[in-house]
Amino acid sequence: MFFRKYGDFVVGIFYAVLGAALIIGSRALPKSKVMEIGPDFMPTLIGTIILILAGILLVETATRFKSQSAELESSGFKDTSDYKRVLGSLAAATVYVNILKPVGFIISTLVYLLVQIYILAPDQSRTKKDVVTYLIIDVVFTVVVYLLFRYGFKIVLPAGIFAIQ
Repeated sequence: MFFRKYGDFVVGIFYAVLGAALIIGSRALPKSKVMEIGPDFMPTLIGTIILILAGILLVETATRFKSQSAELESSGFKDTSDYKRVLGSLAAATVYVNILKPVGFIISTLVYLLVQIYILAPDQSRTKKDVVTYLIIDVVFTVVVYLLFRYGFKIVLPAGIFAIQ
């Protein structure tokens, strides 16, 4: 219920701090000696836009807060958040990022995507037939992304244990 009630405030404050940090950080960049617009221009502009949008979100949320809060309490709202799936996704992503380089893109992505799809799949969509479908999607997606990066963009992805010397 906390995020349902205060989520927009948390997001607004986060982005306000991010925008301010971007503006402050851009001031540390060196000034251009050739033009008036230097390397600090774009980060400052983006930080200002983020800060303005965060301010709008905070003001808008504050004006809606009282009516929305009373509405939620009177309707008997029950929090149906699934924290196990969120924590499972976070754990899977953390493991994936840490094993990507040593294990390699293909194996780690195959395992990660299958685990992530299974975690996020509805409970009624976890049958053997569904898992086979998820596995097919996993393999096709991983191969397409690998080929796209390797041959389309000419970017070498981590080979890991399959590194050929």
